[in-house]
Amino acid sequence: QVQLVESGGGLVQAGGSLRLSCLASGNIFSIRTMAWYRQAPGKQRELVAISSSGSTTNYADSVKGRFTISRDNAKNTVYLQMNSLRPEDTAVYYCNARIKSEAWMSESTYWGQGTQVTVSS
Repeated sequence: QVQLVESGGGLVQAGGSLRLSCLASGNIFSIRTMAWYRQAPGKQRELVAISSSGSTTNYADSVKGRFTISRDNAKNTVYLQMNSLRPEDTAVYYCNARIKSEAWMSESTYWGQGTQVTVSS
């Protein structure tokens, strides 16, 4: 069994910063990608940033230059540093990972429970 647990959300004023963390635990053989998604009220869930095992990162256009995704592979943890936050960044942020539990198994997709980020104007 694999779990993803996020932390670090909260309320911040526009222009402020927050750092989200997501720890993957359980039966883990390898993690190929770790990513952050977000879902605002009334909107579809969208990809914010993704980190691949080869250190490749990609970002949504709306957060480029403001958000940074990073991974600590030894700790099975992914971070999202969010700077220059805007009210439109308000959403529930979800951690996502593609994980193999055993070498012979195919990958499965896992989601965290979500953490609320609220940016006030």
